[in-house]
Amino acid sequence: MWERFSYYGMRALLTLYMVKVLFASMESSLADARALGIYGSYTSMVYLFPVLGGIIADRYFGFKKAILTGGILMMLGHFTLAIEGMAFGGSLPLFFTALALITIGNGYFKPNISSFLGKFYELNDPRKDGAFTIFYMGVNIGAFLSTLTCGYVGERISWHYGFGLAGIGMGLGLLLFYFLGPKYFHGKGGVPKEQTPIASFISNNNLIWLVTLFFIPICAVLLSFDEAMSTALFVISILIIGYLIYQGVTDKDKTKGQRLIVVVILFFFHAVFWALFEQAGGSLTLFTDRFVNRQAFGSIIPASIFQSLNPLYIVLLAPVFSWLWIQLSKRKVEPSTPMKFVLGLLQLGLGYVAIVVGIQYFQDSSGMIPVFFIFVLYLFHTTGELSLSPVGLSMITKLSPDKVVGFVMGFWMLSLAVANKIAGEIGKLTSSEGAEAAITGIDSYLQTYMIWGIGVVLLVSILLLMLVPKLRKWMHGIH
Repeated sequence: MWERFSYYGMRALLTLYMVKVLFASMESSLADARALGIYGSYTSMVYLFPVLGGIIADRYFGFKKAILTGGILMMLGHFTLAIEGMAFGGSLPLFFTALALITIGNGYFKPNISSFLGKFYELNDPRKDGAFTIFYMGVNIGAFLSTLTCGYVGERISWHYGFGLAGIGMGLGLLLFYFLGPKYFHGKGGVPKEQTPIASFISNNNLIWLVTLFFIPICAVLLSFDEAMSTALFVISILIIGYLIYQGVTDKDKTKGQRLIVVVILFFFHAVFWALFEQAGGSLTLFTDRFVNRQAFGSIIPASIFQSLNPLYIVLLAPVFSWLWIQLSKRKVEPSTPMKFVLGLLQLGLGYVAIVVGIQYFQDSSGMIPVFFIFVLYLFHTTGELSLSPVGLSMITKLSPDKVVGFVMGFWMLSLAVANKIAGEIGKLTSSEGAEAAITGIDSYLQTYMIWGIGVVLLVSILLLMLVPKLRKWMHGIH
């Protein structure tokens, strides 16, 4: 909960802060394109580094140590963002260093907290999907509280107090995990007993710390060079996907191999979902800021606060979905994991239908649309997320070979890295810099959301629906 408080509190402010403060001297469309490009690179790297974080936890640190390491780095990143504004206003090197700390910290934290939870349940335990949905609800309590508090503090009082508040949230999470965790973990998640030395002249631990520190400036540089980040992400993705396909095809145990191939195939559909979903922190926040009537009770609601709708809906609906999957399972009519992905994609598309309808038919004389349509968009996006995301996390712990659960979970996070980079590119299309010259303002959002949010999502949903029978067969009884 507190880790997500820190991450989403910072994310709620990031795009608006870049557009309104860091790049305020730029022409509006250039500032939008630059900010959305950095946002896409940053959020993609947040999900890229979990691939390494999963390997390190599997082989060297164990889950508990990796989670604590990640939390400390993230806390330092949030406080660095706060210091950047208070003492070194507009310092891009410090800004990118802060994002790098959060990025690498997330790499240690994100894959291992989910994998750690999976260790408490047997392979086909019917409670597992429900457990991950409850876990997801806790995550989103943090996201809800942070977008309200950090968003309000950042936009109304000081951007940097908002960033600092996110760091305090991460600090609270670390204290709870370190002091209360041992009472409930029952010895799980410790350092692996058998370790192969990486180098003869230095311990594995110290070498990993040095490499981690070395990657901080590299990550900061990559964040500032958008195209280099895109190339690096593409190459890494192709190599890891190729490796897993090879492992799946050559595995002597045909069942395990085909299950791994299912994970690789669903990777692509997972990426499409999140590329459109993650407009929330980018183009949808700018759209809400500029084209949504946010007046209520004599004041204007900060645009960042609307990002709290998604976690609020999750907190309210996650218990319903958890109960629903268990009840459908008892009646032997629960949709398979691939079918849940289809349902998630279709609901994502319905969210964009709401925005398109609002733009086309309900603009007022000043070109603003009623806030009702934002509420509807986030509702459909949330029900889509609940149909797909916690189920995907649970699936990884079921379909992955035991010795590489952390690595495959990291690979699953890589789909989010790819998605977020694509999200940044889609977001750029909504700026007049990225759209066709004749399409500006609200029309650039309308065109982008019609083509990508509705058209592409519908085509991908149909394709996955056609693949469902084959994927269910290759899962070999893992429902």
